[in-house]
Amino acid sequence: MAFEKASTIDKYRAHDGDTGSTRVQIALLTERINYLTGHFRTHAKDHHGRRGLLKMVGKRRRLLDYLKRTDLPEYRALVQDLGLRY
Repeated sequence: MAFEKASTIDKYRAHDGDTGSTRVQIALLTERINYLTGHFRTHAKDHHGRRGLLKMVGKRRRLLDYLKRTDLPEYRALVQDLGLRY
């Protein structure tokens, strides 16, 4: 992979041992989406991989909606940190 999963988890976790919180999941999906976006610039005909990318984007969208509904300040901080909304 083109990104380091452990460093992303360390950056976004809420406490030691936190590997699956909403923040961590969104950050990991964002890293994978960014990597795959670059992959598709060079491999334009990889349609099966593109389907996986679209599934990841949908899952991240649902997780962001959940975070926005439950903890709005944390949602705003995470979106700002990840650079999702332009």
